[in-house]
Amino acid sequence: MSTLSLAVGDSSTMLRRNLLHARRYPSLTLNLLLTPIMLLLLFVYVFGGTMSAGIGGAGAGRSAYVAYLVPGLLLMTIGSTTIGTAVSVSNDMTEGIIARFRTMAIHRGSVLVGHVVGSVLQSVISVVLVGAVGVAVGFRSTDATALEWLAAFGLLVLFATALTWIAVGMGLVSPNAEAASNNAMPLIFLPLISSAFVPVHAMPGWFQPIAEYQPFTPAIETLRGLLLGTEIGHNGWLALAWCVGLAVLGYRWSTSKFDQDPR
Repeated sequence: MSTLSLAVGDSSTMLRRNLLHARRYPSLTLNLLLTPIMLLLLFVYVFGGTMSAGIGGAGAGRSAYVAYLVPGLLLMTIGSTTIGTAVSVSNDMTEGIIARFRTMAIHRGSVLVGHVVGSVLQSVISVVLVGAVGVAVGFRSTDATALEWLAAFGLLVLFATALTWIAVGMGLVSPNAEAASNNAMPLIFLPLISSAFVPVHAMPGWFQPIAEYQPFTPAIETLRGLLLGTEIGHNGWLALAWCVGLAVLGYRWSTSKFDQDPR
């Protein structure tokens, strides 16, 4: 077999392995998925009326804030889902299975590729589920064209890939699953200090640079613009740069740690 066919075959096997793990032990994925869903319901039905007045002006209905909120929570869902990737990678590294894989005639990078592709698929499924809840509570994207929907889907997949590689690196450097979960918590925390819930200009002046110059804000503004027809401006290029930069950084970090001697 050629190197490419060996890599593809072994990566497919590892992908099936990770999907089987996710199917047999769904509690972690479901718990992480509940976070954005609970936040969506909380902000819509508890804070939605007040938030809509602040964003859409006096007399704005709750739907104004639903439209603003859902794009940010879709990206938060990706950050939440990838925490499970960090935990899964850490378990593999500490339970001895990786040491066994190293003695077998399999492509070395297939283990990481299986984790990444499996996590991206889980992220997409999670986004669809959260999006369905968003539609159920009133979110509509009537102004988006087919091309904008395709671009939005591409952004979600690219963002999921970038965060997944970062999560893989976090799992590789963590001594156990609990540490991996804690190390990956910024992937949930960062959306809370982005433009996901309120516009950046509504934040205190000293805090605005923190919210603006981080990966989630330009990605959220780009997704919001694609789905709602609002202005994207330079956020599209910033979101793309963040995705590519994080993906390259996570890939180099993960592969370098994985190639080291097992701990």
